[in-house]
Amino acid sequence: MKCKMRTNNRFTVGRSVSLGITLILATNVLVACSRGVDDEGKREVLRIGVLYNSKDNESGIRQELTDDYELTHPNVDIELTSAINMDDERIESFSGNLDRPKLYEALKQMLGGNNPVDVVILDDATYLHRLTQDNLLTPLDPLLQEDKFDLDDYLPKVVNGLRDTDDHSIYALTPTFAGTALYYNKRLFADAGIAPPTDNMLWPDVLMLAKKAAAGEGKNRKFGLSFDRWGANGLNDVLSYSAPLQVKMFDKQAWKMTVDTPQWNRAWNDIAALYTDKTVPTQSDLNSSNDNGNSDLFLKGRLAMLIGGYDYINTLAAAHTYSSDPVTKSLDWDVVSLPHFVEAPEIGGSVALTNLMAIGAKAPNKKTAWDFIQYNNSERMAKLKSRSSSNLPIRRSLLKPKDGMSYNIDAFFALDPVPPLEERQELYWDTPNLSPAFKLGQPLFQDVIDGKTTVKDALQTWQNKGNALMQDIKRNPAAYDNSESHWGGMGWLNVG
Repeated sequence: MKCKMRTNNRFTVGRSVSLGITLILATNVLVACSRGVDDEGKREVLRIGVLYNSKDNESGIRQELTDDYELTHPNVDIELTSAINMDDERIESFSGNLDRPKLYEALKQMLGGNNPVDVVILDDATYLHRLTQDNLLTPLDPLLQEDKFDLDDYLPKVVNGLRDTDDHSIYALTPTFAGTALYYNKRLFADAGIAPPTDNMLWPDVLMLAKKAAAGEGKNRKFGLSFDRWGANGLNDVLSYSAPLQVKMFDKQAWKMTVDTPQWNRAWNDIAALYTDKTVPTQSDLNSSNDNGNSDLFLKGRLAMLIGGYDYINTLAAAHTYSSDPVTKSLDWDVVSLPHFVEAPEIGGSVALTNLMAIGAKAPNKKTAWDFIQYNNSERMAKLKSRSSSNLPIRRSLLKPKDGMSYNIDAFFALDPVPPLEERQELYWDTPNLSPAFKLGQPLFQDVIDGKTTVKDALQTWQNKGNALMQDIKRNPAAYDNSESHWGGMGWLNVG
């Protein structure tokens, strides 16, 4: 039954009779519409948990994740709760002392405590595998099969990302994901007389292309490549660049650093050369180009290639429409897949799963929880979200460039994602206070760029100082910073 009421003002004769009939019909319609998962019309509370919440952002969370379901299922009342109440822990959270182990314990309590939630919505996949290991989530495969929920339209690479690395079961679904690609400025390559990048290129070829595209001096300098449009950090660039090679920073068993290796040497040499040749912009270059809060060199037509997420499409579209800068307004760009290494063919993509919806193992209302997840991952909802979201729809049938635009959308999911290492998670939970050892690397990398030392000597120094510091941390862990603020989110870290 479609729950719609129509009114008609054309007739005035017998108005009181018509009004009585209308009230009766309206009452019947409302009774029918009040029935949701429960055929008897019994009201039900569905408890949904998120990682963070506060009075300020609850309306936004509900609008994005729950309002549509609650509107179409009037007999279901959604109660929103969170692992961390930002109103209670605001000072601690923003001071950088809210580490992931603490957050995970709060998440466990929300799922496995005396009043467990039915559904948990995770911002990303950081905690997903850990939750499955602790048997806190319900596998969805039996439900998918029973209700014939079709995954054939889903991108295979994303489905693989949803599967648990141990038992290969699916524990969560999401209608969208965030992808990354290599943006490039067509005009800069044409001006330089060189061919632009293409899909499936190797990293050495892209680095050579970047050096050829760079030209000019001072404020007129055109740069060949940037790993991050928000800022320039040499060591972070090294980590992003080398992630597909699975380089390791620590040997947890021996409590030693593992950076004095040929792979680290290669990565440092490759990225340091980009800085010394001024192929990539420094933070100083970004600061000096900041006009009215805008330091985006790609928008300014001064950057040939940029590694960026799909959300950057919205920035480019808005700049084309509203910018008063003729260079920005006429920017001619496209995207290709991220480069990869010979040693790791077809690996190097970044597929970030967002708004992952899972059912708690102790959920008291699993039937309604599964109905909620099915509804939010239906083709209808995926289509609605694809129109407004800065992420990509998981369904292949919905993948197309935004209205009025033309670009290589396949580039955002062409490569297999860099596989996570289980050791990374173990180190992060068990010994999060190793961040001081990591911090030793950045000034040493800067010394390499400045010509004060060689890559070989810098890596040896980092490893030797890091080993001594790690042993001190092992002896006295409480004396060292236990926050995650120095780790840059830890998304890149591999340990042995």
